[in-house]
Amino acid sequence: MATTPSLLTIEQYLRTSYHPDADYVDGEIEERNLGEYEHAKIQTLIAVIFTLNQKQWHTNAIVEQRIRVAGARVRIADIAVLRADAPRESVTLTPPLICIEVLSPEDRLPRAELVLADYRSMGVENIWLVDPMRRVAYTFDANGLHLADATRLTVPNTPIHLDLTEAFAALD
Repeated sequence: MATTPSLLTIEQYLRTSYHPDADYVDGEIEERNLGEYEHAKIQTLIAVIFTLNQKQWHTNAIVEQRIRVAGARVRIADIAVLRADAPRESVTLTPPLICIEVLSPEDRLPRAELVLADYRSMGVENIWLVDPMRRVAYTFDANGLHLADATRLTVPNTPIHLDLTEAFAALD
């Protein structure tokens, strides 16, 4: 993954558009892997599932949203699931209910864990990593990455769930 070597201030980054959008980490721009069919398809499907259930689950799903995880760090979540009553922020400052990252074939778990750790340090309690190529998902918490149940991801004490069997079947 290429990193642009010139340092920018957070203000410069927030005033600049990147195509595709890029993460900002301690003054550097980090490009993100995306664009392959499996990545785009599963990202779309997950966003649609959350959108179809937003009234029942009291959530709002958004894709590729800038999330300021720390003073000098902005991550672009593949999917951020906000609480319905969360403030509307052009750059998300309020921890989402769920951050979901989708692995691309070029992505590596150690880099993904750095991104997930940033979400965790911001206060995001539900962090999911979906690998459409291997057809597995992970959860991330204070103890690191954990292989998830093969059929379902859930948010404890809520009706919110993602049927992985259905999601992965949509890739076939």
